[in-house]
Amino acid sequence: MKVILVDQRHGHTKTIVLKGWLKGLLSLCLLGTPVALGYFGYQFAVSQNSGIFTEESARNWEQQIRFQAEQLTEIKQESEEQLEALTLRLAMLQARLVRLDAVGERVTSIANLDTGEFNFSEPVALGGPLLGDTRAPTSNELMDSVYLLERQLEDRQQQLQILESLMTDRKIQSDVFLAGRPVNNGWIASRFGQRLDPITGQLAFHGGVDFTTGKAGAEINTVAAGVITWSGPRTDYGLMVEVNHGNGFTTRYAHSEKVLVEVGDIVKKGQNIALVGSTGRSTGPHVHFEVYKNGRIVDPAAYIHRTAR
Repeated sequence: MKVILVDQRHGHTKTIVLKGWLKGLLSLCLLGTPVALGYFGYQFAVSQNSGIFTEESARNWEQQIRFQAEQLTEIKQESEEQLEALTLRLAMLQARLVRLDAVGERVTSIANLDTGEFNFSEPVALGGPLLGDTRAPTSNELMDSVYLLERQLEDRQQQLQILESLMTDRKIQSDVFLAGRPVNNGWIASRFGQRLDPITGQLAFHGGVDFTTGKAGAEINTVAAGVITWSGPRTDYGLMVEVNHGNGFTTRYAHSEKVLVEVGDIVKKGQNIALVGSTGRSTGPHVHFEVYKNGRIVDPAAYIHRTAR
C-alpha cells in the first residue's frame, strides 16, 4: 500500500510504501472508526432516551391526557348550559315582546293614533352606513346586552300598561258621558216641561224632548255607551229602548218603528239601536228622548247641547 504526501506550499510529493502489519493497522483504523462512532452514538442516544421514555413518564402523560379530556368535557358542559340559559332568556324576551306589541296596539287603537306610524306587527325600520371595524360580541358582552334589554322591556311594559289603564279609563268615561242628539238629522218639535198635549189639547207635563225627522226609518243612536235594560213595547211609549249608562244615568228612546237591540246587549256611544217610527201615543214619526238621573227624570236639553269629551 502506498501513501502519497503532498506539500501544499512547494507542491512536492512524497510516497511512503506500507507493508506488513503497518498496512493492516492503517486499514483497520480507516474502516473501524466509522463503526465505532456509530456504535457510541447509538449507545449515547439510548442512554439519553432511557431517562425520558420510562413507565412513570408514560403514566404522567396518561394522567395529563385524562385531565385535559375532563377539562374539555367541563368546558363543553358549561357552554351547553350557558347556551340553554341564553335560549331560555331569549324565549322569555320574545314572549314579553309579544305582550308589549299587544299593549301597544291597544293603546294605538284607544288613542286613535296612526297605525302606519305605530305598526307593532312590523319590525322597526333601521339602517345607516357601516363605519369602522366590526367584531363579534364576546359571550359576556352578549349576556350583558340580554340583561339590559330584559330590564328595558320590563320598564317599558310597566309604563305602557299604566298608560293603557289611564287611556282606557278616560275612554270609558268619554263613552259613558251623555252628550249629543239621538238622531243625526231632525229638529226639536217639543221641549221638556209644561205644554199643550197634542192629543187632548190640555196643559200637561212633557217628560222629554221630541225630535222629528219628517219620515219614519231614520236611525236612532245612543248618546252614550251602556247596557240595554228594555227593548220592546211599553204603554204610551210604543216600541221603546232603554239604556243604562252607569253612574245613575238612564236614557229612553220611544215611538220606534223597529228596535235593533235586545235586553242585555252592550252598546257603544253613537250605535244605531232603533228606527224612527210612530208607535204608541204619537201623532207622527218622531223619537221621544228622555234622560233619568238617579231615578229622577231631568231635562235632556243640558245633555243634548253638551260637547262630547
